[in-house]
Amino acid sequence: MSARFLVVAMMVTPLCMLFKGWRGALWLKRNRRYLGVAAFGYVLLHTVFYFIDKSSVEQVLSEAPRFYIWTGWVALGIFLPLTMTSMDYFVRRMGRNWKTLQRFVYPAAILTLLHWAALHNWHSPTAALVHFGPLAILELFRIGFWLRQYKLRTFNMVKGAENE
Repeated sequence: MSARFLVVAMMVTPLCMLFKGWRGALWLKRNRRYLGVAAFGYVLLHTVFYFIDKSSVEQVLSEAPRFYIWTGWVALGIFLPLTMTSMDYFVRRMGRNWKTLQRFVYPAAILTLLHWAALHNWHSPTAALVHFGPLAILELFRIGFWLRQYKLRTFNMVKGAENE
């Protein structure tokens, strides 16, 4: 559930760009922070059940070098400051730096995808890809949109300089 909430929260901006004025995307945009916090809540629940399953710190530490384990721990480490600073107070206090910090969600999402796929020994990464595939497609759309905007601005600046 954590990865699903994460994917939905990350899909908001590209959906708003793709479907301008669509009320569903606007609702998601207003509630994106709640989706991110819910994702973290499920991460914590997942971690608690992991500790219960392993029943000892020694066993948890012995598994730490495994790829599917350390990717999860690093993703959790990234999610922690993102969640802790998700309150309006921190948004105001941090200013522009808040948005810079929140961009760390992208490496956390990649680590989450790798954690999920590696957890199933790479034999069946289909579920992870099905969940992250739409996000990847929307992010490619977003990158393409910004590249087109950049080219248009550059072209208009060059054209404006030639007319002077």
